[in-house]
Amino acid sequence: MKAEKINPKDISRPSEQMVELNPADFMKLPYPYDKGEDEPAFKRLKEDQKKKYETSLDGVLAVGIPRPATKGEEDELVRKFLSGLEKLLTKENNWTFLQPLTLSLEYCAKCQTCNDACPIYISSGKKDIYRPTYRSEVLRMIANKYLKKSGKLLAKFTGNDIELNWTTVAKLAELAYRCTLCRRCAQTCPIGVDNGLITHELRKIFSQEMGIAPGEIHTLGSVQHLKKGSSTGLMPVALKDTLEFLEDDIKERTGLDIKFPLDKEGADILLIHNAGEYLSWPENPMAFAIIFEAAGLNWTLSTDLLGYDAVNYGLWYDDVQFARVAVRHAQIAKKLGVKKIVIGECGHAHKAISVIADRIINEEINIPRESSMTLLEDLVCSGKLNLDPKKNAFPVTLHDPCNMVRLMGVVEPQRKIIRKICPQFREMEPHGVRNYCCGGGSGFAIMSSMNFPNWRSSVSGRMKFKQILEAFQDVIDPSIKKMVCAPCSNCKGALREIFNYYNAWEKCGISYTGLVELIVNAMVDIKEPYIEWPIM
Repeated sequence: MKAEKINPKDISRPSEQMVELNPADFMKLPYPYDKGEDEPAFKRLKEDQKKKYETSLDGVLAVGIPRPATKGEEDELVRKFLSGLEKLLTKENNWTFLQPLTLSLEYCAKCQTCNDACPIYISSGKKDIYRPTYRSEVLRMIANKYLKKSGKLLAKFTGNDIELNWTTVAKLAELAYRCTLCRRCAQTCPIGVDNGLITHELRKIFSQEMGIAPGEIHTLGSVQHLKKGSSTGLMPVALKDTLEFLEDDIKERTGLDIKFPLDKEGADILLIHNAGEYLSWPENPMAFAIIFEAAGLNWTLSTDLLGYDAVNYGLWYDDVQFARVAVRHAQIAKKLGVKKIVIGECGHAHKAISVIADRIINEEINIPRESSMTLLEDLVCSGKLNLDPKKNAFPVTLHDPCNMVRLMGVVEPQRKIIRKICPQFREMEPHGVRNYCCGGGSGFAIMSSMNFPNWRSSVSGRMKFKQILEAFQDVIDPSIKKMVCAPCSNCKGALREIFNYYNAWEKCGISYTGLVELIVNAMVDIKEPYIEWPIM
């Protein structure tokens, strides 16, 4: 069925719902899901939720802005939005991203080349509102009409005759969270327009100027991170208790008597994990400890507030929150006097502390920062670890986290490791810098309000699930255990939800894990299998 054409101006018009999401329209999945019989029903919002929140974009709620009680409240939200947009386009208020934002707003040729690069647009059945350019076109028209001289007077002649009202603002807030910021669109654009950046900047208006952001990444995310030390709520005392438990677990599973080094001044390496690993996948920080000790590295963990959680959710929506966390990470490393920071298996933490932090970390607290992928490559490929690839005798494919791979260029280290220790490794197509997002990027993996998880697994994660099924088509029988290696906590979280949503273990025998778990599973000196099936 041909998708209905929706004009950017339509976003201003009151409607029951701009698009209707129907699984029958979604991109088809390969065998054994090709008949659509196992496609879960799409969860619809309840009537009381529709009355309370603005839901007329697509019937999905990620942000959930309550409907204003009065016309005055509506007008105030519109005023704040326009004020925020005006600030976004000034050097003194947005020196970090003004230049690429302006170039992307002014030079898009509207060729729509980027559409087919977007996994959400394709997976949804080509719903027009999910085009990478749709929200950009809306924002561009608002800026041209309301912020440029004679903009309102000439709006009908310049094609910018869009109405900025409460409906527009509320739908834009939700639309800012229908993009994972994976940047496949920017990668494909022939002139380098970055629609992902425009989405990011749109989120900044809502957070920094209007106090509107999904609770999971703001109140329970970066705010809790700064207050308690971790976005998980894990406080230093609880961290120490957790690590003692993990030491016992390592002893029980491997016979190795390993103690996590804590706050060791002058160590070569400060290792920072996504703290979600300690709670959801403790075998990951355990595996790091086993590998580092086996290689004889001089390393430490920090128990300082923020020093044990590498996440930085501000990267996705708020420059101020981002800066607060990034500076604190650098200060903690300086205080310990370590030679470098090594980032564990977390894609967005890689980009946050390695690339974007360069914009705000000054010389006084600057410190070398390295991906764990390159460090692990050196350990595995130089022969410092005694490994037997036959211990990983099952089909394995590799997921490329967008932030680490496409946006940083860390492509080969993890592949060299897997080729060495996993004899049945096979690539997804496409892979490397052309990979597809797990569907949980930019905070989606931790956002769980109302029916958003349903949208995430059936739409934003659909292309990744299709890739995984295609990679394992020759061994799709559920009696053959298969593994997806995802060296990123958020990606693992998204894959866990997708696999549960489609019952992938029972139906196909597909599970997931991190990279270090596969390395430890191949270590000759570890007698019992380190990987347990399935990982949920």
